Amino acid sequence: MRNQIAEFCELESPLKGEVEIDKSSFGARRVKGKRGRGASGKTIVFGIFNRHGKVYTEIVPGAHRKTLQDIIRGRVDLETIIHSDGWRGYNGLVDLGKTF
Repeated sequence: MRNQIAEFCELESPLKGEVEIDKSSFGARRVKGKRGRGASGKTIVFGIFNRHGKVYTEIVPGAHRKTLQDIIRGRVDLETIIHSDGWRGYNGLVDLGKTF
């Protein structure tokens, strides 16, 4: 079943039009006093939401600029308008499309 879902997602890319991108951390709230991204054991999920209802998500090893931008390059058409929260890891997305 997972393989069929993955194949379906592959057929749906690249996303076009207007998309929103964001990442989120899931896991323990606090480990030995550390909160947020600093807490170990968190799973980072990156997502691309097409405003026409299509969604792409992927568990990523880290929220590094290169990791996220490689995913975006492979999933988003060059003419796409990209909306983000302005996080510095998205700097340089002008090469991939318009950012707001």
